[in-house]
Amino acid sequence: MNRFAINGHIVSEPKVLKLSPLLLFVKIEDDSDHRVNCLVHQHGLNFLYQATLNSHVALYGHYNDRKQFVISKYAIISTKVNA
Repeated sequence: MNRFAINGHIVSEPKVLKLSPLLLFVKIEDDSDHRVNCLVHQHGLNFLYQATLNSHVALYGHYNDRKQFVISKYAIISTKVNA
């Protein structure tokens, strides 16, 4: 299985697809302006708490058969706060 790293920002609010086990969906726009559909399974509650619209993120994971990026590790680099 090939692993990839993506840097970009969140362009949609994370959505809960499934509660047990928790599965989240979020759209990311990478640094070259490509939109990537992402799934978050591991540490989903933490991601849901930390990730906000326009947050800059670093992601690591793999693509599934449906061309969705499955995130196995992530880091929230910065968040944008509305004043």
